[in-house]
Order: sequence, then structure tokens, then C-alpha cells
Amino acid sequence: MSLKNLTLTDNETGKSIELPLLEGTLGNPTIDVKGIPGQLGYFTHDPSFGTTASCESRITFIDGDKGILLHRGYPIEQLAEKSNYLETAYLLIHGELPNKEQYDEFSTVIRRHTMINESLKTFFGGFRHDAHPMSMMMGVVGSLAAFYHEGLNMNDEEHLMISAHRLISKLPTIAAACYKHSIGEPIVYPRNDLEYCENLLYMMFSVPCEEYVVSPVAAKALNLLFILHADHEQNASTSTVRLVGSTGANPFACISAGIAALWGPAHGGANEGVLKMLEEIGSVENIPKFIEKAKDKNDPFRLMGFGHRVYKNFDPRATIIREVCYQVLEETGIKDPMFGLAMKLEEIALKDEYFVERKLYPNVDFYSGVIYKALGIPVSMFTVMFALARTSGWVSHWLEMMGDPDGRIGRPRQLYMGALERDYIPLEKR
Repeated sequence: MSLKNLTLTDNETGKSIELPLLEGTLGNPTIDVKGIPGQLGYFTHDPSFGTTASCESRITFIDGDKGILLHRGYPIEQLAEKSNYLETAYLLIHGELPNKEQYDEFSTVIRRHTMINESLKTFFGGFRHDAHPMSMMMGVVGSLAAFYHEGLNMNDEEHLMISAHRLISKLPTIAAACYKHSIGEPIVYPRNDLEYCENLLYMMFSVPCEEYVVSPVAAKALNLLFILHADHEQNASTSTVRLVGSTGANPFACISAGIAALWGPAHGGANEGVLKMLEEIGSVENIPKFIEKAKDKNDPFRLMGFGHRVYKNFDPRATIIREVCYQVLEETGIKDPMFGLAMKLEEIALKDEYFVERKLYPNVDFYSGVIYKALGIPVSMFTVMFALARTSGWVSHWLEMMGDPDGRIGRPRQLYMGALERDYIPLEKR
């Protein structure tokens, strides 16, 4: 909604332009700058798009200063306490919490799309056994476009929703198959009688030769982690899904691109980095030395899992997940020295003026890796778990973007700093 206009004047030419000031339901007012190039001949410069609203969205709101995260208006604390992952996914996609009939129908649809084409087993066989699971995820998810391309009408809402359901349904099956391939075990078929997170754990850890019972503690913890990771506004991977989707690309290709963006250590790979950092620190006695290394600008060591691009206060997800760490380790009876080391590192860092002054509080990645490790999930699969959870957010944003009547192909501009125009010189004269 336009509230008032701001006037931008070019002092050199005297030309002026009225810039509408837009206000959403929550958050900072936003200046509409799209008229500047046409009327004044200028572009705006915003490296990494840190202050640019790239779209309108009704899905997720973050207030980084206050540590607030809302999904469709519902606080993350309430969803984490009262909801489950599939209900949260429904909320993100449809905008409202489902009634019982809607939830049962959605849950049934997700359960009945879990199978993947048998020919994909050959595809998995083409990867080295030590290939990173995220590299396999990118390839296999992208390959689904070959199975669901003919007959996919990108202008049909029902077709788009079916694609969204298939993605949420099939990614756990693909993720588990990536893990099984990496350890040389046979791929396990999904069981439609199990809940979403139970089914994932069953496919990852069961073997054909003996019965496997899913731990309710593990399923509960995984369900919570998936809720906390389901969506996080216009982050790098979500923006990637939107940008690729703006071209009209196949939805499976869009999500594959999101997986690629998530893999980076500055994004979804951060929880993997936390465990590697804790292993490098080794013991509580070494913490002061590594704290000093982290404060040294000339030292490449960094404390992984502290601070956040958006949150300038505590990450609300971290507050929730910290308590789950205690519960999981207590209920499973696991005595993991990594958890003790992580808690001591947090304690020391939060008493250090350097970190307090810069508001470098632990984020969700600091704790999630510890929980995954306690559940027996290998470090190489941490980011895969993140991708599974974030799929519901990705498809929600993709659906929202595809339904935008004013949507256009994404096309950022640049500040060119290269050579001036020059003439080609033949090779023999250079």
C-alpha cells in the first residue's frame, strides 16, 4: 500500500522523481525505486541485496532486532510447541492451519507420493560411494524434471500443487537413498503407514535383514528441527528458487537450484561447520585459545554458529532448540562430550565483551548439529536434513511467485567497473 511519496532530485539536471513509500503489514517501510532508471537514468546499488525487497510475500516475517519469526502470522515458538512438520508445511503452502479433514487429506497425499522411479537406482549407482550426499541430492532432484515434464502445465494451479506435493513427499526417499549409497547398503522403500519423520529415519537406518523400530525420541526431535528450518523468508536458497522459477523452469529444477545454494558453508552448511569447529577445539581447556583466535582479524579461524545475517538478537529458533538438546541427550542416554564442549563454548563466549558488544549470539546451526549427531545422523547428512525441512518453504515461495499476476523474470543489474570500449587487435600484433 502506498502511504506517501519521497522526492529524489538530481542536483545536476534538476530532474525529480516521486518515489512511493510502501508499507507492509509488518516490518520496515519500503521505497519503490523501479521508476528511477526510466526517469532519471540511474540504477540503485545494493551488494548482496541486503536492503532490497525483491518481492512481496505473505509467508514469513522476521524481525531481526527483536528476535521474532512468524509463519503466516504464527510465532515459531507456538508452532514448535503445538504443531508438527506436515501441518506447518500445509500452513506455509495454503496460508491457514488445516482443519482435521484438510490435514488428513494433505497427509494422505504426501504419504502416497513417497515412491521414486525404479530407474533412479541406476542413477545413484553412477555416483562414487564417497560423493557428498548434497551433490547426489542436487543431481537426483533435478533429474525428477525428466520424469514429470510432459503434461505439466505451468499455468494450471492444480498441476503446480501436485508438483509441490511430489517434492515434499519424495525428498526424504531421495535423501535416505543418498545415505544408503554412501555406506553401501541397499535402498529401503518408504512405508506409508509411518509419519513423515518416522519414515525418513526408517529409510535411513533400517536394513532388509532385520526388524527396525523407529525411536519416538528421535522422530520427535527431528520433527521439531524440521519445523524450525521450514522457512526463513528471502534467504539465499529461497531467493534462488524464486529467481530460477521466474524463468518458468521446471519446479524440480528450481528446487535443485535451491539445494545447490543451501549447500554453501555460509548458508545450510553452517551446522556441519559447527561440528568440525568443535572437533578442532577438541576440549574445554582449549576454548580460551580459540576464543582469542576468533577475535584476531588476521587469523582465519571463526566461531561457527555464532551471529546471524538477520538476527541482531537471539535467534528465536536457537532458544527452542537449546532445550531440545538437553532432552534428546537425556532421553537417549547419550553422553556426548561435544555437547558439553558446545555449552561451555557458549558460556565463555557470551561472557566475553567482544561477542556481547557485537551481539554474536548462538544461532540455530550451533545446536542443530549436536542433535543430529546424537540421533546418529552423520555430519555429511546435516545439510541434507536442512534441505528436507526447507523444501516446504521453497515450494511455498515458488507457488506464491508462480501465482503473482505481476511476476516477471528476475534480472538484477550491475555497476560496471570494467574496461572502456576498445578495438580488437589481431593475435600476431599483440
